[in-house]
Amino acid sequence: MHKAFTYIATSTLAGVAAAYIAVSLFTTPTQELSPTTRSISSQIHQEGPVSYASAVQLAAPAVVNIFTAKVTVQRSNSLFNDPLFQRFFGDRFQSQPRKKLQTSLGSGVIVSNKGYILTNHHVIADADEIRIVLSNGRTLDATIAGVDPDTDLAVLKTDTKDLPIITIGDSQAIQVGDVVLAIGNPYGVGQTVTMGIVSATGRDQLGINTFENFIQTDAAINPGNSGGALINAHGELVGINTAIFSKSGGSQGIGFAIPVTLAKGVMEQILKKGRVVRGWLGIAGQDITPELAESFGLKEHSGVLVSGVLNGGPADKAGIQPGDVIAKIDDKVLTRSHDILNIIAAVPPGEKVNIQGWRDGASFDIDVEVSERPRIQKSE
Repeated sequence: MHKAFTYIATSTLAGVAAAYIAVSLFTTPTQELSPTTRSISSQIHQEGPVSYASAVQLAAPAVVNIFTAKVTVQRSNSLFNDPLFQRFFGDRFQSQPRKKLQTSLGSGVIVSNKGYILTNHHVIADADEIRIVLSNGRTLDATIAGVDPDTDLAVLKTDTKDLPIITIGDSQAIQVGDVVLAIGNPYGVGQTVTMGIVSATGRDQLGINTFENFIQTDAAINPGNSGGALINAHGELVGINTAIFSKSGGSQGIGFAIPVTLAKGVMEQILKKGRVVRGWLGIAGQDITPELAESFGLKEHSGVLVSGVLNGGPADKAGIQPGDVIAKIDDKVLTRSHDILNIIAAVPPGEKVNIQGWRDGASFDIDVEVSERPRIQKSE
């Protein structure tokens, strides 16, 4: 019995030892698996955001709703106003003009601790009264500090100083494919956030503004969003929402925003000078097509054809003539007529630019003194 008991005990201990060795070699304890699982989960979470709530929380308080009111006078089109009727009866039956209150809404962005707000010019154009509403429902009166219709921008001012301010980003650093969010008050339903990507940059010649350099995005922008903020994934302002391309009046995935770099420059000039000062030559240009190049006997299709020169303007005084082809301005090669507009606008009035081009097959080189661009002017 003693030998049998010893045999059984020895066999049992050997089995237990073998099982322990097998478990140690071929399995991993649960406590070692858990940290690895948590590490992988954390890594996946860090690689791509699942929410932009933090960006919205940073920017949204600085985006305001803008309500404007304008009083218009309407005359009745009744029979009493007919000239033939008045010929026999005079003005005794003539109806009195009626006043009508027109209201509109838009959005704006608080960009300064001094109470300055950026928005679109068309949002507040001809308004008799302007009120802004903060995201917390607080209502304030605002006045117009200055406007720039050429870029469709306006700067508003409120006397309240303790306002939330948005962080200004770098619109020149954005790239196609970057995530952006549009914040505004579409259709007056209240502050709304939509998300998309940057579809294109540098969009111009759309016929929306005189000076265009739009950020294109597929983030939904609807009526009422005008003047609102286009922010990046970090909550920084990169653009002022301005327009949509739509056949129905609603968003169709093509929206345009003014880059904040351009908007900031316009605001600084308005606050410093009371207006935006731009250079001007007084010419109208036309892109050179193969047909034009052939008719003018040009060997190259580059440059801009001068289609008109304003009498007494800077270009006229310097000797520029219709039919001239401008190839360069200060050694900057021109590829389209829009280039002249942008290059000259950036030149301070009073400075000279060097213009090189062709006239009747011969080259010319002329220095032109730039003047200040008139407030209302269709030609360059």
